[in-house]
Amino acid sequence: MANFNQNNQGFSPTVEREAMDVGLRSYMLKVYNYMGLGLAFTAVIVLYMSKNPELMQSIAMGPMKWVLFAGVLGLGFFSPKLIFSGNKVLAHGAFWLYAALWGAMISPMVSYYLNTNPQLIIQALTSTVVVFGGMSLLGYTTKKNLSGFGTFFTMAFIGVIAISFLNLFFFESSLFSAIISGAVVLLIAGVTAYETQQIKKMYYQGGNTSEKAIFGAFMLYGSFITLFIHILNLLGFMNSD
Repeated sequence: MANFNQNNQGFSPTVEREAMDVGLRSYMLKVYNYMGLGLAFTAVIVLYMSKNPELMQSIAMGPMKWVLFAGVLGLGFFSPKLIFSGNKVLAHGAFWLYAALWGAMISPMVSYYLNTNPQLIIQALTSTVVVFGGMSLLGYTTKKNLSGFGTFFTMAFIGVIAISFLNLFFFESSLFSAIISGAVVLLIAGVTAYETQQIKKMYYQGGNTSEKAIFGAFMLYGSFITLFIHILNLLGFMNSD
């Protein structure tokens, strides 16, 4: 009997760890699936807007663009409260609205390259997948605790947004815009690794994994789409005459 208990004590942690690993893989797969569906939905919005230039002009290129921008920022800020509200409909609604707003907001830029140099879209998307995939894998596998970078990433991102507004309203320099995009790509690459590690940690904390999967997808979606538009901007600058 004593031997049985001893063996059982040695066996249980292994079983529990294996079950945890299977659960973690399922959880992370759900995160990436949600993110992928969000990106697909954004692509549909972009294509629809591109085929309806008058609608795109009124929504994404006129004063309404600031409503889109405010909506994206607002959802980004309030997403934890919305997604972890305990209301599944509200959680999904916040995620899909976020993807729709992004799609409408970036439609003029993407539509321009679709009409002038569609090859750049493919190059930008490929580069984004490589950078995002590599950094997300790093965040998932690294043993180094990246939590300490959270404050730095937040402050740096606020700074980049502020500089972007200065360039938009005062400088309007394509070179400066490219420099900003380069900085954003480096910043978001680090953010992607950090976010992936935090999403992984959320799983080990227990609780409602469905809400956490949606929130994780929300976080990674924002990083992916931001990487894409700034890589596209860089490629556009490098290919400009």
